[in-house]
Amino acid sequence: MRRLTTLVLLLASGLAQAAAPFTFPNPPGPFAVGFRVVNQYDHARAYQGEFDAVTGKAVEGERARPIQTLVWYPAAANGKPMVFGDYLALTGSEDDFTRSEVRQRTLAAELIQANYLSESGPEQGRAALAGAMRARRDASPARGKFPVVIYAPSIGAPAAENPDLCEYLASHGYVVIASPSLGPHGRTMPNSLDGVETQAADIAFLSAYAHTLPQADTGRLAVAGYSWGGIANVFAAARDSRIKALVNLDGSVRYYPELVAASKYVTPQSAAAPMLFLAARPLSLEDIARRGKPAASFLNDMKYADLYTLTMLPMEHFAFSSTYLRFAPERRFNQYPRTDVNRAFGWSADYILHFLDVYLKDDPKARAWLAQPPAEHAIPAYAATMEARPAAAKPPGRMQLAKALAQRGFEHAHDAYQAMHTREPAFELKDAELIEWGYALLHAGQTAQAVEIFKLATLLYPSSWNAFDSLAEAYELRGDKPNAILHYQRSLQLDPRNDNARQHLQGLGAPLAQAE
Repeated sequence: MRRLTTLVLLLASGLAQAAAPFTFPNPPGPFAVGFRVVNQYDHARAYQGEFDAVTGKAVEGERARPIQTLVWYPAAANGKPMVFGDYLALTGSEDDFTRSEVRQRTLAAELIQANYLSESGPEQGRAALAGAMRARRDASPARGKFPVVIYAPSIGAPAAENPDLCEYLASHGYVVIASPSLGPHGRTMPNSLDGVETQAADIAFLSAYAHTLPQADTGRLAVAGYSWGGIANVFAAARDSRIKALVNLDGSVRYYPELVAASKYVTPQSAAAPMLFLAARPLSLEDIARRGKPAASFLNDMKYADLYTLTMLPMEHFAFSSTYLRFAPERRFNQYPRTDVNRAFGWSADYILHFLDVYLKDDPKARAWLAQPPAEHAIPAYAATMEARPAAAKPPGRMQLAKALAQRGFEHAHDAYQAMHTREPAFELKDAELIEWGYALLHAGQTAQAVEIFKLATLLYPSSWNAFDSLAEAYELRGDKPNAILHYQRSLQLDPRNDNARQHLQGLGAPLAQAE
């Protein structure tokens, strides 16, 4: 789709005297920034119903979920220069790729007027739309492989909600990918569990798409989310351990504890990806009481991931989006002047960059920078506070036990299990899970290791006939006839209906009378 210059010129007419309301304060990194748009569908999910919910007419054409995909990337210094209005022009097609260019321009102009110019006023808004950006449309990619950051926007927001941040990261050697926050089956995103699961699935789709990009090093993947995107990224990380880091720009994981609780699988105890949480100026106790939300803190309860909480005192919730900063009228800034808030946005971007450099690039200089207090980075004491909490040792689990046994030897299964259970009393493996693990080892040809896991099952569950039956089978496969007979007999004692043990004992020539 060509740049919608007509729309920008229309909205920007007569702004020679207007001052830019926001200029990103940070200098760029060593790379030029390229930008492209890919209109694609997630064919695994339906977006349109069989019939239109408004008109009742049968839906024609593609019914799969549209994913308007924006990509910022390290580039050569060619391509078409962009202005901020080019990003918002994309709203005309973000949920329907089949619209004509005339319809796209018309719809984008209506959305910009309703959502942005009505807030800022025409003079400020037009100045914002005409502001020069660092990205160049369809520039040639720089050579090399770069870490990937997926950006998840706030509820119902367009993909280019934070273009300055996305450009900044791309200039420092990151591929940044974003898509709009669309609802499950329409443009409106509901603030419900279905809504957050939908956006988390969009993140997963973009992660899969990243694998198709020659520049993308998908082994180094982070997800940054603002507001609603900052709960969706936590949900996405709970399902995908390949996500190495999370950035939350005043994320809703702090504000929707009931949705976290409803998910069942998203818990602070299971959160393992390091997180940088950039928090707005704290609410008063009275404001918290008025919200009527359950008293819970996902951040306080996180145990097994590094957590950095940077509170930016000049910034209210809206200020974590450079788009909203461009259109915010003076009355939105309350106790801090616009210049202080804009600068605080730049400091936040610095922290995001260094955090990602630590966890995606393993940069020791960035780690040292992140460990310093904000004052060491010329941030006034009145502007920011930083709390850093290192992760506790990884929580016990089957994967951790398997890793320990691979290092120590499976003959230490019982001791290793007991040590983990002592450290975390809630940790346990059911006999069915141990039996399944043992058979997986048998199928992998690791009979000796399987014996040790089945032995662990019998020690932990001495009344489990199935555990003894499985251990006997492993001994039999190993050629240890005496132990096979002994444990088949024990299994038959625990369950006289166990025909499998009876048949194996007969095949081994063992007397059934002893077992029964």
